[in-house]
Parts: sequence; structure tokens; C-alpha cells
Amino acid sequence: MPFKVTFIGAGSVGFTRNLLSDLLVVEEFHDIEIAFTDINQRNLEMVTQLCQRDIDENGLEIEIVATTDRREALKGARYVINVVRIGGLDAFKLDVDIPLKYGIDQCVGDTLCAGGIMYGQRGIAAMLEFCKDIREVSEPGCIMLNYANPNAMITWACNEYGKVKTIGLCHGVQHGHQQIAEVLGLKQSEVDIICAGINHQTWYLQIKYNGEDMTDKLLEAFENHPEYSQTEKVRIDMLRRFGYYSTESNGHLSEYLPWYRKRPEEIKDWIDLSDWINGETGGYLRVCTEGRNWFETDFPNWLQQPAKEFSAEKRSEEHGSYIIESLETGRIYRGHFNVINNGAITNLADDAVVEVPGYVDANGINIPQVGDLPLGCAAVCNASISVQRLAVKAAVNGDDTLLRQAMMMDPLTGAVCNPPEIWQMVDEMLVAEKEWLPQYQEAIASAKERLASENLIETAEGYQGAARLKVKTVEEMRVNREEATKNASNANKAKDRIAVDK
Repeated sequence: MPFKVTFIGAGSVGFTRNLLSDLLVVEEFHDIEIAFTDINQRNLEMVTQLCQRDIDENGLEIEIVATTDRREALKGARYVINVVRIGGLDAFKLDVDIPLKYGIDQCVGDTLCAGGIMYGQRGIAAMLEFCKDIREVSEPGCIMLNYANPNAMITWACNEYGKVKTIGLCHGVQHGHQQIAEVLGLKQSEVDIICAGINHQTWYLQIKYNGEDMTDKLLEAFENHPEYSQTEKVRIDMLRRFGYYSTESNGHLSEYLPWYRKRPEEIKDWIDLSDWINGETGGYLRVCTEGRNWFETDFPNWLQQPAKEFSAEKRSEEHGSYIIESLETGRIYRGHFNVINNGAITNLADDAVVEVPGYVDANGINIPQVGDLPLGCAAVCNASISVQRLAVKAAVNGDDTLLRQAMMMDPLTGAVCNPPEIWQMVDEMLVAEKEWLPQYQEAIASAKERLASENLIETAEGYQGAARLKVKTVEEMRVNREEATKNASNANKAKDRIAVDK
């Protein structure tokens, strides 16, 4: 069944290589067309070389078409897999470092909070261009599977303003599912879940084992777990106070809420430094930087390692390949997807992007109605949805007033900063990230003038946050080559700490 799949941002080795491997496990897909595109010619060449070797050594005759010409790559595509990071790690560093000067201490900064909002401004500007190309040159009805963050904002903008059917995909639900099974002393396959909310703030509403709802047993199980009781303190506290476990990791979740990172002296009470994802200041930036540096330095050795084996046993839990398999073959797949609400969760806004159960077959992607979220869970989600709506409309229209309002309404930013500080921080971020913000040129010119004045609010220049660790040099990473290669290879940078007993 020949059709074409295009990867945008294919220079991302972790996502691209793993998702391609997942896709080519499907026997019916051994004659599909694959196109890679990226703006970084060198990364594109390296990843293409690795992936083509994987294909060749698995005995397939697919020839990857790799090009920096995005429209050429998108021609005739039936599916687009988006894994871009607009601005790369240079912009990501600004998303973390500038807010730190104002006391906003983020672990990740790619979904909400000051960093996530600015990431959305860059990403949406680019995604609308991608959508224009898809509408003009891809196969009619082309579906985009979006892995890029901020997932909800990107998915919202592509559906509403880009007019391309876009499904947001994330592995948070699967990973929390694994944790829940572990603390209950069960296998993941024995525990059935229903999860609903918004991306990175999705709630396990129903947890069943042999027909019995286990939700009431969860708090005690997590509190008594030797590892998670120390590494998931924010998630456990939210479970204690709201009654439901959240999908997202301790570090991620801590920066979406106003309570856990607002006072530097209290941050270490809620985090754990055994792994970045437990709350380390700028932790995701650090591991991504280390992974990038290692891949670029060590690439020749990667070609000496065995090729990836395309086998069902090694297929990941990422939803993308299963969705395409179901749409093309009719095999039924159940997952949790990010889609425009349209009444699926009845006490969240219809225009919002929600993460809910879905079923896929040859008839399409089908979303059942979940109903109301518990009132407290809905309140947490609605606070974030208000920020997302402001940020999406700001990005689409280049409206810096809406952008500033999004920052003010953000739970953690608003808990730490007053309005004049937020105004000045936005000026700084707009000017610093100007090369990726074409829609804000007029606002950037005005921001530059304000920043040139002598009446600026004093900031903590050079402040490193409550729990920042040093980026390892390539020489330091060579001490443990296996760990460094694993970090660079994994799209999920916390994969090794998550239970995998299915």
C-alpha cells in the first residue's frame, strides 16, 4: 500500500530514527515513500545516513529522500510527522535563562510558563507556514502528527488557523500508566485506565484491575514507594489534594502550577536531583545540549554500531506508527490523543485542545465523550487553557499585548513576578529571540527602545536558579559512552528511569 510519510525536523535523531523504525515494523509498509526535511543540512545528512543504513540492513528497498526544500519533501505526503524545535537549543537557552533573571525557575520550559509561551510564539509562526505548504502540495486530507511542544498550542494553531487536521501526540499517559502499575505491584497490561485533561495536565480518572477501581489505593501506594515517594513529590501532593494522579513528571508539573517553584528556598523541598526530570533547574536544556554535542562529536562511531532491528518486540509505545497503521489497515488502536475538544470534556472549553482517549480504524480517529472532569482537575486545566488561548492568538496575530497578558495569567510567572517585571521580561525575550519571531517586528522595535532607557527594573543577572547542574563536556561524557549515546538516541530523555514491565 504505497503512500508517503514526511518527517519535518528530521535532524532530530531520537524522534526520527525511533519513529521511522516503529513505522517500518508494519509489514504492509515495506514499500512506502519516506521524505526527510530539516533546515540543518549537516544533521539531516547524519540522521539520513543512520536511518538509510537501518533500512538497508533490514532488507527493505525504501530510499529516503532527504532535502532542505520543505515543499519538495511535502509533495504528495499523506502523513506528516512534525518533530521540529524552532530556534533549536540556542532559543531554548534563552527561554530558560531570561526568566531566571526574574526569579522564574523552570525545569523544562517547553509547554507552559514563560519558556513554553515563547516557544509557542516561535513554533506557531513556523507551523502556519508548514500548514500552508501542506494545503498546497501534500495529498488532499493529509494528516499531521505533531510531536513538537508546546503540543497543545501547536495543535490548536494548526487545526484552527492552519486548516490542517493535526493530532498532538505525547508519551506522558503511557509513562504514568507504567508507574501506576508498578506501585500497585501489577503489570501494565493488567491495569486499564481512562485518562483525560490537557497535554501534560491529564488525569487518571479511572484505574481498574479485574474490574475494581484502584484510584483510592493510589495515594498510599505512591507514598510507600521507595523511589517515587522521593522523586514525585509534586505529583503525590497533587494526588493528595486533588484526588487524581497527573500524567506529567515531577519537574514538568511543578512549573505549570503556582505553588511549588515560586520561592527559591522551597524548590528543593519538592524536587529530587537523581534525574533531571524530577525538577532540576534547566534540566531538559542540559540533557538536550549534552545529547546534541555527543551526537555531533561521536557520529562516526554510531555507524559502527549494529543497525536498529525492525521487530514488533522493539516497537515503542509512541502513538504515531499505530495511528497510521490503523488508518491504512483497519486494525483497531486505542490511545490518548490531543485534539480540539468539541465537547469531549464537557466542562472544558470547546475550542481548547484536550488529551483524551481515542480509537483509530480505517474509518478515522474517533473520540468518545468523556464528560465532566472532577471540578478541581478542571480548574487546574482551565487556568492553563486561558494562557494557551492568549498565547496562540498572540502568536497568530503578532499581538504583544496578548502575549504579555498570557505571561501575566501563567500560574508560575504570575506567582513570581509583578506586572512591570513581566512587561520588561517580555521585552527582553522578544528582542533576544527576534530572528525566530517574524510576526513581532514592530513590537520588537518598540521593545528595543524601552530596553535602551535607564529606568529598567533590576534583575538577578547570572542567577543560576535553585538547582542547576553543569552541562557535561564531551570529555566528561566519554567516561560513560554508553550513557551518553543512550541520551542522544532517546527522544524521551527520561526513558531509563521509567518502569517498562508491561
